Amino acid sequence: MYAPFTYLKHVREEFTHIVWPTSRTALAHTLVVILIAVVIALVVSVLDYAFGSVVSRFIIG
Repeated sequence: MYAPFTYLKHVREEFTHIVWPTSRTALAHTLVVILIAVVIALVVSVLDYAFGSVVSRFIIG
C-alpha cells in the first residue's frame, strides 16, 4: 500500500536534482532540431527525385 507513495516521494526528490534549461536555451535547441529536420527532408527529397528520374528512364526507355 505504501510502496506507490514511497516511489512518488522519491520521484519528487529526484526532480529537485534536475537542472532545467533556460527558455532561451530550450528555444535555441528547438530551432536547431527543426533546422536539421528540414535539411534532412530536403536531402531525402532531392535523392528521391534523382533516383526516381533514373528509374523512370530505364522503365520508359
